[in-house]
Amino acid sequence: MTIKEFQQLISNKYEHRDRQRGTAATFMWFIEEVGELATALAGDDHENKIEEFGDVFAWLCTLANINDVDLEQAIEKYRGEGHLGYK
Repeated sequence: MTIKEFQQLISNKYEHRDRQRGTAATFMWFIEEVGELATALAGDDHENKIEEFGDVFAWLCTLANINDVDLEQAIEKYRGEGHLGYK
């Protein structure tokens, strides 16, 4: 599955409700998932790490969807040879 396909899947399932919740509240859900990922990364449960990475990515897609951002377009800059990937 491509990033675009996954972002569309998340849109099809959740976007109507997510738009009603709004960006600020959705961002808080995203941050909660990032916290759960941080906890998982500190542990030894690989399956939990996989689950939490998936949750973080799904919520990132949700934020992108309700802000009309195409994530494939957003990451395009990393394909170029001149981009270092850090600031």
